Amino acid sequence: MTKSLDLGCGVQPKNFFNADEVFGIDVRDDLENHIYRADLVIEPIPFESATFDYVTAHDFLEHVPRILYNPHRRNPFVELMNEVWRVLKMEGQFMSFTPAFPHAPAFRDPTHVNIITDETFPIYFDNKTRAASMYGFKGAFQVMQQEWVGPHLFVLLKKTPI
Repeated sequence: MTKSLDLGCGVQPKNFFNADEVFGIDVRDDLENHIYRADLVIEPIPFESATFDYVTAHDFLEHVPRILYNPHRRNPFVELMNEVWRVLKMEGQFMSFTPAFPHAPAFRDPTHVNIITDETFPIYFDNKTRAASMYGFKGAFQVMQQEWVGPHLFVLLKKTPI
């Protein structure tokens, strides 16, 4: 039985991988629809480690700040990527679909505070360079696929051992 978690799911968790069970996280809960409340900018994903086969983020990562002072300096985007790695089973997959640089939709929404580029995942969160480790990233992902879909960057990562 496969399980998927959709981050920032809104009123309905998406099931990109056709998982048997689908859960969502948003800033409000709806337990009847398997949506759990968490503000992922300041809170961890409220599930045990190695729970999910899949984690998805549709139009969500651009809303997670890279730096936050609360009251000390934190790196919420890096912390969230640690959480994604933590809740995925080994070889589990993470799918991100987000407006990205250099396209206007990455910038025009005033709530977009994290600008993703086509180098963000392959350099900072991959299983080779892991450049985000200097900011506290503890995981590693293999980049399985990355492609442009209009102004959105579609990225598929697979959890690997460190």
